[in-house]
Order: sequence, then structure tokens, then C-alpha cells
Amino acid sequence: MSSTHTHQLQSHSSPTRSGGISASALAREFKGGIRAVDGIDLDVAPGEIFGLLGPNGSGKTTTVEMLVTLLLPTSGSASVGGYDVVDNAGDVRMRIGVALQEVALDPLMTAWDHMRLQCTLHGLTRTEAKTRAEELVKRVDLLDAADRKTRTYSGGMKRRLDLALALVHRPEVLFLDEPTTGLDPHSRAGIWDEVRRLANEEGVAVFLTTQYLDEADALADRVAIIDRGHIVAQGSPHELKARIGDRSVVVRAGAEQAVVVASVLSTFGHASTAADGAVRCQLAGAGVDLTVIVRALDAANVNVESLSVHAPTLDDVFFAETGRPMSLESEAV
Repeated sequence: MSSTHTHQLQSHSSPTRSGGISASALAREFKGGIRAVDGIDLDVAPGEIFGLLGPNGSGKTTTVEMLVTLLLPTSGSASVGGYDVVDNAGDVRMRIGVALQEVALDPLMTAWDHMRLQCTLHGLTRTEAKTRAEELVKRVDLLDAADRKTRTYSGGMKRRLDLALALVHRPEVLFLDEPTTGLDPHSRAGIWDEVRRLANEEGVAVFLTTQYLDEADALADRVAIIDRGHIVAQGSPHELKARIGDRSVVVRAGAEQAVVVASVLSTFGHASTAADGAVRCQLAGAGVDLTVIVRALDAANVNVESLSVHAPTLDDVFFAETGRPMSLESEAV
């Protein structure tokens, strides 16, 4: 590490032993001056599920890699389990469980093989390892498939086994980076249930990254929305949506009429045109009468194909903070 780099890092050599996660002005810059994470602050308490929500490329994975000591911060500080991620990286690793986006399983090994290896690496005795492996394999609903080589597993089964491996040593803090990407609804629900149980029953601090709005809404106690390396909003899903307060209207008409629709809707709130030609309007007040909007569109000779009304969502929060809907960005990447 260069002397300049060392000077930028804020050192906390003695552990605070407060548990959970804390980060202050945490940043990571890559070659070419690209700041993937640009000075973020966050705190996660023991027993809390914290969701870092953002589109692909927003800085979620880089944040996780710094917190789990896989990537050195450029500046700022962070502690996990009460230990500084730079000065006490070994202590951090002893207290965390990690399941990253790419599942690293040996295709020629069975679930039992993986569990025995992981238990051995963590120093469990043979008796302890047998008990713990059976407990976790049952918990993630893989008992019937535990004798099969993992090359035969579905994506959901691999994710569940990866989660079980991350829990072998009973971590204080669990990091899950996009844990349900590409999974079917049943597999997603199973992982959600286990995450809730870990937080509620065992007091594990869970740090979850996701690009799924419904996942953050349903699972996280608190959410931080990250965009281009910056946290643009933070709070419980309810608080964030309440901050928006008002409904939004989406109008679809012919592509040639999008400009006219946006002009009409702008009199009722903040209007913008989406990628598919629809026009979205965040209404400026709860008392806006939809019949008045319909009449205004009719008076402008707009041939409305569809009009829908939505209660505030986390996508609305992202839209309010960045000026674009996150769902379309996620689909486009």
C-alpha cells in the first residue's frame, strides 16, 4: 500500500466490539479515477436486515467487497462485528458469513462433502461437524439431494447450499450479495424465510444487496438506495415511501403524442417520459382528481391507450431522487 493511500484511510486499531456494521465516508476509486463507491455512511444493528438497493453498476458489490475485507477502501472507515475492516481484517473474517453473487461450489462434490469441508476449515470436531451439517442441510431444505453432486443442482439449490455454508460457524454478521437473482419464486421465498429467522431468532445482522424492489420492500427493516456510488436515500421502506407521499399516474398513448401527454400531466405534478414511450407523473397532491386528468387529456385530443394509478413504491423513491425509474435501468443492464 502506498503512503498516500495509507494516509487517506482512517485507522481504528482497537475494536469497538459494538457488533453490527458501521461505515463512515467509505469510498473506493479504481484506475482511471472511477469512484465506484463515493463516500457512503451507514449503520446496521445486530438483528437488523439492511437492504442496499440499486441497479447494476451502482456500487453495491464494491461496498460488500470492502466490508468483507476482499477490497481495500480508498478512503473512509468501516467496522464489522466491532472490528476495523483494514486494521483487524482477520477478526472481521472470523465473525462474518458471506454469500456472493457467484456461487463457488465444486461440481463433483456433494452437499455433504461441501459441508464437511467447511466445518473442518472452521475447526469443528467430527461430532460437531456432523450435527451442524445435518442441521443446516435440513434448514435449507436440501436433505433429499444432499448425496447428489452439485453439478446436478438447480440455481436455487446452489444458492441455498451456499447460504448453509456461510452459516457453519454461526456468524454475527451475514452478507448476501444479490442472493435471489435468477431464482424462481419458491426458491426466493425459502431464502427470505431463512434470512428473517436468522435476524429475528439468532440476532444476526444481515446486509443484503438487491436490485429487486419487492425484495427490499418485503424483507428489509431499513433500506439504503445507492446510485452511481452515492446513497441517495435511507430509512425503512415505509418511511421512504411516506416521504414521497403522493400517487403516481402512468399514461400510455401513441408514441407521437408523448410530448403532448407530458405537457398535460406536468400541470398536475412532475412528469417524465419512460423508455417505452409511457409518461409517468408523480402527482403533486393527494387530492388530485383523476377525472380532471382524464378530461385534460381528452381536451388535448390525446388518444389514451391506458392509464394506471400507483401507490408510492421504492421505485418512486429512486425516481424522485435520481429522475429515472430503477426498474427500467435494471431491465436494461
